[in-house]
Amino acid sequence: MFQVKNALIAYDVAHVKFACNIQLCKGACCVVGSAGAPVERNEVPVINKAWRKLAPSLRERAREVVVDDRPVVNGKFGLELKCTDNAECVFVKYTPAGEAICAIQEANFRGEFDWPKPISCHLFPLRIKNVAGMDLINFEYIPSICSPGCETGKKDGIFLSDFLKDALIRKYGADWYEEFDAACKHIRKEGIGVS
Repeated sequence: MFQVKNALIAYDVAHVKFACNIQLCKGACCVVGSAGAPVERNEVPVINKAWRKLAPSLRERAREVVVDDRPVVNGKFGLELKCTDNAECVFVKYTPAGEAICAIQEANFRGEFDWPKPISCHLFPLRIKNVAGMDLINFEYIPSICSPGCETGKKDGIFLSDFLKDALIRKYGADWYEEFDAACKHIRKEGIGVS
């Protein structure tokens, strides 16, 4: 692992190539998994606001699951978004092509909501765990979700660290990202962490 300020980062975060390709994965990260996306406590009020605004346009099953206008639940590992029937996030909408998309992100793109989506969703497939005041950042490779993104990243020559630039700046700030980017380039140049 390498350190950038208050974060310890797995070497594969610097090495792996990745770029989302929703045409191939169909938005699997919003659908597949045993729990909802992790949520930070300070995100709960804005997620509740998003639910109240977007619920009428969401799936009937999602509205049945979120009967109390609270789309966040205290799960096994902390706060997480509710899911329908252990599958889709309650904020999932489907395109005519069958792609699962985030209703919050869609509203943000359209200028109808002033927040992009939970930071854990923005950062995926990175997962962050805070231990004793340090953030541990790992690449969470789940073949059924991440394979299309890895294939696209390799084909287009896009590193995960570059693909997630905006999300990492949102989480840690531009100065942190600049130091992180320099460390990733050094690690790749020197072949550090390659087994």
